[in-house]
Amino acid sequence: MNNFDKGTVIRTVLLFVALLNQVLIAFGKAPVSLNEQQIGDWYMVISTLVTGVIAAWSWFKNNYITKKGQLQKEALLAKGLTKK
Repeated sequence: MNNFDKGTVIRTVLLFVALLNQVLIAFGKAPVSLNEQQIGDWYMVISTLVTGVIAAWSWFKNNYITKKGQLQKEALLAKGLTKK
């Protein structure tokens, strides 16, 4: 477990917090203690956008979708360091 790099841990924690926030919103619980007039629909819109950005960032960073990433995957496969 000590082999995780800092970026992986940060992305995972941020994604977990964003998804937890979305679950709380879905059940009508506001994680931020403001009344409904102060929040309005903006909180839900901003929260959804943040969750989407973090999810996309986590997916992009953990997959070999760029040309450089494909080369990295080929190098790892050639040395037997990853699964197909």
